[in-house]
Amino acid sequence: MEVYTLSVGPLQENTYLLLGPAGRGVVVDPGDEAERILAEARRVGLKPEAILLTHAHFDHVGAVASLVEALGLPVYLHPAELPLYRSAAQSAARWGLSIPNPPEPVVFLTEGQRLDFGLGLEVLFLPGHAPGHVGFYCPGHLFSGDVLFRGGIGRYDLPGSDPKALWASLQKLVQLPPQTMVYPGHGPITTLAQEKADNPYLVGVMDGYPFT
Repeated sequence: MEVYTLSVGPLQENTYLLLGPAGRGVVVDPGDEAERILAEARRVGLKPEAILLTHAHFDHVGAVASLVEALGLPVYLHPAELPLYRSAAQSAARWGLSIPNPPEPVVFLTEGQRLDFGLGLEVLFLPGHAPGHVGFYCPGHLFSGDVLFRGGIGRYDLPGSDPKALWASLQKLVQLPPQTMVYPGHGPITTLAQEKADNPYLVGVMDGYPFT
């Protein structure tokens, strides 16, 4: 699997293009700048088969409507994210930003679900930052959304967030192989080994100390 990263929009959200054999693959969290995402997909030879969403905060879904219109892609989302997804445009407006209303998702995601697209992804249910937050995992790669960042974790003081659920999600992540590359929703790519060594939140999780 080849991974291409675009940091898009005013919040510099990370959109990922995942490219497998024969151009198969997906777009993960298209947050903004749809034309730039489409141009990059053409450049790398990606023929995306779906849009996968880790969660539905507006900075992760701002380009969904345009990509669906351009490519006719199905949208994959956990059902617990529907309220956030349906109110994404209103949430963006509160920040003085404008995004088109995303279309209704086609496929609902569940824990342990296997997704093909030539990539062999598995859905990990990782609530806490958002009620229906998920990650996408295959050996060596974790697309963590806003659960885990380089040196930090996602906010747990937002409407619908839950610090206890986030702590449990991080407990799940520390069980993955340390060589796993972590592709977060914002900021630089990292590894699970690096985060277990010096991310204070993960160190606390491994030591059994909740952060709230």
